[in-house]
Amino acid sequence: MKRSAGILLPVSSLASEYGIGCFDEKAYEFVDFLENAGQSYWQILPLGPTGYGDSPYQSFSTFAGNPYFISLGELVKEGLLTKKDCDKAGFSDKGRIDYAALYRGRIKLLKQAFTQSNINGDKGFQSFCLKNSWLSDYALFMALKEHFGSAPWSEWEKPAREKKPKAIEEYRSLLSEQITFYKYLQYKFFEQWQRLKSYANKKSIKIIGDIPIYVAFDSADVWAAPELFQLGDNRMLTAVAGCPPDGFSKDGQLWGNPLYDWDYHRKTSYEWWIKRLAHCFELYDVVRIDHFRGFDEYYSIPSEDKTAKNGHWEKGPGIELFRAVEKALGDKEVIAEDLGFMTDSVRRLVRESGFPNMKVLEFAFDSRDTGSRNDYLPHNYNENCVAYTGTHDNQPIASWFEAISEKERKMARDYLSDHFTPPQKLHRAFISLLMRSNARLCVIPMQDWLGLGDESRINTPSTASGNWQWRLESNQLTPDLEKEIFNITSIFGRN
Repeated sequence: MKRSAGILLPVSSLASEYGIGCFDEKAYEFVDFLENAGQSYWQILPLGPTGYGDSPYQSFSTFAGNPYFISLGELVKEGLLTKKDCDKAGFSDKGRIDYAALYRGRIKLLKQAFTQSNINGDKGFQSFCLKNSWLSDYALFMALKEHFGSAPWSEWEKPAREKKPKAIEEYRSLLSEQITFYKYLQYKFFEQWQRLKSYANKKSIKIIGDIPIYVAFDSADVWAAPELFQLGDNRMLTAVAGCPPDGFSKDGQLWGNPLYDWDYHRKTSYEWWIKRLAHCFELYDVVRIDHFRGFDEYYSIPSEDKTAKNGHWEKGPGIELFRAVEKALGDKEVIAEDLGFMTDSVRRLVRESGFPNMKVLEFAFDSRDTGSRNDYLPHNYNENCVAYTGTHDNQPIASWFEAISEKERKMARDYLSDHFTPPQKLHRAFISLLMRSNARLCVIPMQDWLGLGDESRINTPSTASGNWQWRLESNQLTPDLEKEIFNITSIFGRN
């Protein structure tokens, strides 16, 4: 496989009209930018409908798409909306994403488009509904959520909460129009996304998708199939996911996601996981699986705890899961996100899977580590890895360099053999350092190519607000930047 490069940019961060990045002309322009800049990959974040904290890693469904990404401009072209309708909604197209404004205005516009459509006479819609078996439960879940004032499913009336057959039949009749609306949103989402992905693929750009290992508790996945998860007899959580305390967090990380009942998954030959990944490979060319170490061992925290201190490790399914997936789906391209606390058994699982793992340059200059044994130093990379300056969870490289200790800055400068480049220009040196490594693929966050600081950070882990909001401005993707990215990528034989 040839050496290659890509750029990490969430769809939400595109400089689209109407408040958030979406599948409009700005997305197509970005694909053109990638092609002209000599890139082979576009890595995005999860595409699911966002829930608590606006996080794409806490979604109402692991199968559904985010309706905010539907291009309103395309609906205008179809005659379902007018530009005046969209302009009146008052979305800000500069600065950060205002999710509250999107919730108030965008869904209203999508409902308006739905009422103008002749969806029941659309054979494509009917075919889409038949093809996607998850859609029926998801649309009902969202209609019920709307019916119960956006409350989590655990707070619904008992017959709805427990999916009593008679009650569900009555709700399907009562909420039929809302159910069709939520199916319509998915139809438009996947129609527009597949068109964009096809455009990228024709330009020889592959899409790297991203899936969380866990699903949200308040999701159609848990509500519709509680047997897949570690829930009590009342369908409530008994234990939740997270990470143990470490040098960065004395209380650990309490994510709150339900844990899988791996015994049940094993008995079903991992049917749900095979369906999930099959769906992902229809959406993406490559799938990055977040928190890959959780398949070896997962951290289980009592559901009533307020911190992650009292958790313990449990064994996951290991390589057995991926052997079952390979048998069902064939050889697929997966990236194993193996960051965090590593053990010999996790390393063995990554090796046995054959998936490339991740290397993050920002982790290489930790003064608590010993240089020559640091796996994140570029001279230690093997070919079968994907190298990043940082991820969506890290500071942009420019602000990271300012934030680390003086000792660590000296370590980085010594490694670069560069004590003269001004800090505001040093991001290029770090990118070049990564590009010359043995890693088969290098993925650089867009913010690092732009040399931006913390104002462009996507997410700060363990914080509940102010995340997932950064957006590009239209004038930032210049011809000069395009040429510079192309030249650096070419020098190191990655295009």
